[in-house]
Amino acid sequence: NIGHDLNSFSKGRFVLGLGSQIRPHITKRFSMPWSKPAARMREFISAMRAIWACWHEGMPLQFEGDFYTHSLMTPMFTPLDTQYGAPKVFLAAVGPLMTEVAGEVADGVIIHAFTTEKYLREVTLPAIDRGLAKAGRSRADFEISYPGFVVTGHTEEAFNANMAATRKQIAFYGSTPAYAPVLGVHGWGDLQPELNKLSKQGLWDDMANLITDDILNEFAVVGEPEAAVDLFKGRFSNVVDRTMGNFAGKDEDHSRALLARLNA
Repeated sequence: NIGHDLNSFSKGRFVLGLGSQIRPHITKRFSMPWSKPAARMREFISAMRAIWACWHEGMPLQFEGDFYTHSLMTPMFTPLDTQYGAPKVFLAAVGPLMTEVAGEVADGVIIHAFTTEKYLREVTLPAIDRGLAKAGRSRADFEISYPGFVVTGHTEEAFNANMAATRKQIAFYGSTPAYAPVLGVHGWGDLQPELNKLSKQGLWDDMANLITDDILNEFAVVGEPEAAVDLFKGRFSNVVDRTMGNFAGKDEDHSRALLARLNA
């Protein structure tokens, strides 16, 4: 009901974001079982849509899957305010299987910041297309959201601090085995186990030192605010529909100007 309520409060602007996380977080952080994340997510979204169809279209609720079963919906738990319909569903994805699920059953995909243009074009987009084809949909029916790393600043101190923080974040994500394929498309596959080893030793600063300028520039747009906007547009304007990058406007007016430049 929370997703429905937020969509109602925002007059239909709410987007429900979902993500499976990775195995260690599910099993060790949340103490929950882990199996078949892509298959479970496909069914979870389908089950959710069945519930929404019950609420908004009066369809009988009778969903039976391999992981989820829903057959009871009483008036007590049926929302009365349905004028804005069900919210859009965006699915966070990195690997091709989950990305394909996004194309098949979601309204959009949230690309991980730990993604390069090369990985996006060679792995992510083909997986989205496969999912869309399964569902008989076109790219026009789907949105791609990519937060992206942006290294910028109005002073040398701010710029360098941003760069150092971004190197650490790239190193942190790069230590994750599930994200190794992103490094692999660039021939950097040996970096992941090295970063992972250092992370287990708590050597976070040493990890950041392994992120070379070449690696940084593949994962992030780097430059003065206006240049960073132009670089981002050059890489992704024909692919990405939404972004949440921080382009570091020095004040509200400058931030608005940067956003206008990004949207132009």
